[in-house]
Amino acid sequence: MGWVAMPALVAASSNAGAFGFLALATAGPEEAIEMIDETLSLTDKPFGVNFHMFQPGADQIVQAVLDRKIKAVSYSRSPIPDYIKAFKEQGIVCMPTVGALKHAVKAEQLGADVLVIQGSEGGGHTGSTPTTLLLSSVLENVQIPVVAAGGFRDGFGLAASLAWGASGIAMGTRFMMTQESPVPAKTKEAYISAGVEDIKVTKKFDGLPHRLIFNDYIQKIDRSNPFSLFVMSVTSAWKYKQLTKASYGDIMRSFFAMLKGDDLTISQSIMSANSPAIIQKAMVDGSPNEGAMPSGQVAGILTNLPTCNELIQQIMREFNVAATNFKKIKGEKS
Repeated sequence: MGWVAMPALVAASSNAGAFGFLALATAGPEEAIEMIDETLSLTDKPFGVNFHMFQPGADQIVQAVLDRKIKAVSYSRSPIPDYIKAFKEQGIVCMPTVGALKHAVKAEQLGADVLVIQGSEGGGHTGSTPTTLLLSSVLENVQIPVVAAGGFRDGFGLAASLAWGASGIAMGTRFMMTQESPVPAKTKEAYISAGVEDIKVTKKFDGLPHRLIFNDYIQKIDRSNPFSLFVMSVTSAWKYKQLTKASYGDIMRSFFAMLKGDDLTISQSIMSANSPAIIQKAMVDGSPNEGAMPSGQVAGILTNLPTCNELIQQIMREFNVAATNFKKIKGEKS
């Protein structure tokens, strides 16, 4: 997630034994390159980067990844074949995130090495299929490794996903709710306070199914009429331009790339400008009631903020318990 998976958190998660991904989708090219270099200075462990291939300055970000031999890239919307080819030629693992079976099949055809499949329990942009159903259907239809995401928080979930046939799990919300996460304390408190039923999906926010905590601000958006949403989107697009230092040409190229690659309507593409500026209000400025808080449903049952190292150690202890339980079951049957 933009403004969350920053260098300190990515380095801390990788140093603890996970594989962190640096979020660059909301950064301009110069800032993105600085973030990559800062992360490299904080860890000697492998990590990846996440970005939109259509975002302003994508060419520069791709070149920085190639030059620095970053281990993996994560992407989702509007993949560009030439970029994927360049990554694969350098041995960089291409690891897109998908939320539907048809997108998984297409991603494999375009050259993905690993798939992250995010079920409907996941935060931010998400599909409509629960993780367990999506995971099983994708595993039956692709030949590359699959990582499960959406609803995971512990070692028991890791064990369950491996038993299902996945190669691992990806967790966003759980790592966002750690000590190293840059999210302001007030916003973290709002996540801790949220219940499972407070975390819902709406298309009104940016034109795509988006799972967020339904605070007063998001509820207002969810009740808004089309004209109000249009005005809000244009205003947000201007803020995004200022944030990324993109030119009008960059913005228009991104707009048409989304239309072509994501099968979005013109209205949805305009509305997608809502995300960065409104999310920033909560996740950077620390005003959770005045911005958007993308969240997996798992936040509704999380009650603590461990360090990344504590979290990984706890996950492995839980996984070992689950593994012991599997051995007991196998022993009883034999």
